[in-house]
Amino acid sequence: MANSARNPKKANLLDSNSIKHVLDESVKEIVTSRGFAEDFRLSNLRLLIGTVIIAVALLAQFYPKKFPENRDVLIGCIVLYVVLNGILQFISYTKEKNAFLFTYPPPASFNSTGLIVSSKLPRFTDMYTLSIASADPKSISANKPVELIKSVTTWFTKDGILVEGLFWNDVEKLIKDYNEDRKRR
Repeated sequence: MANSARNPKKANLLDSNSIKHVLDESVKEIVTSRGFAEDFRLSNLRLLIGTVIIAVALLAQFYPKKFPENRDVLIGCIVLYVVLNGILQFISYTKEKNAFLFTYPPPASFNSTGLIVSSKLPRFTDMYTLSIASADPKSISANKPVELIKSVTTWFTKDGILVEGLFWNDVEKLIKDYNEDRKRR
């Protein structure tokens, strides 16, 4: 946090996307500083599918033969393009939802599952919802999901500067609440 004292995080208080971005980036810092390594597998899969979609579109555009001769290639490209975009939407709808961080479990932990961290900040409201859940909810080591709902006005100054100490305390308390679920069972 010493670096953040020199470079305060600032958000446009009139833009909920700006506020959510600053808060989400801070949550990523906090969670990864607690020993959770970020899991990039899902985003890498999405990038790979996106790259294949671009290659299919380029093939359709620059195939060396003219229209009547390349009809079958164009039909195949269109079908493949639609199917791959459908897969991307399915991943986004079922796996990602509002999640912005997927993690592996900490190396020295008995927990065999990472975290899924998600947030919501609907338009025209100041209530930020931060959720922490297990990456594998069916695992025996999965804890119950925890949630923090709080007004963003408690974490920002009137100039849009994030008061990181207050925010860090709230997020660390949420992580502690998530981890303490195991002790109560």
